[in-house]
Amino acid sequence: MTRASERTVGTLRELILHGEFAAGARLGEVELAERLGVSRTPVREALARLASEGLVEIVPNRGARVSSWTVGELEEVFDLRAALEPRLTALAVPHAGPADVDALDVLAHRMVEVAAHDLDALVPLNREFHGRLVALAGHPAMAGALAGAIHAPIVLRNFHAYDDASLGRSLAHHVEIVAAVRAGDPVWAQAVMTAHIHNARAVMVRTAREQEDS
Repeated sequence: MTRASERTVGTLRELILHGEFAAGARLGEVELAERLGVSRTPVREALARLASEGLVEIVPNRGARVSSWTVGELEEVFDLRAALEPRLTALAVPHAGPADVDALDVLAHRMVEVAAHDLDALVPLNREFHGRLVALAGHPAMAGALAGAIHAPIVLRNFHAYDDASLGRSLAHHVEIVAAVRAGDPVWAQAVMTAHIHNARAVMVRTAREQEDS
């Protein structure tokens, strides 16, 4: 991918994440090229990249649109996530050595540090935190099922949808999960991850309902 295409990906991703384009909005190549001051080729490549991330849907003969999620679809995704991820977190506990716990601790506290000024910086940190726990669980079948349930738009957008109280709970959950893992307590770790996912579910379902009502 060219430098122009990489810049276009970053710019378009930011516009979508910050709500410049509503869920379901059409993303015309010509209009985007004019708005971003680039040719249609970088726009086309950027749309393909964002489609692979789940932020954009490309329909043959209809073009690209911002991905959208119904309340029902979100509830189904979070139901599946709530059934799988807490269990994987519990399974991770006995496999977590001191270095693993320290790495999780660094990620949890780094998220607390960046949350006040850069919500987008939370995304890769959050992904790594959850990914490390899943990897430590050593259960590839369950991990594969979970990966199918966690769609990129949910992961990427949820921090922008959070109010201060919900974001504070989410960040505190990460820190407490680390404490549970360090204590070697899988029941505690599973309980906190369950609360963590239900907190996220409440935020995302509320946001989806507001969009459906608007």
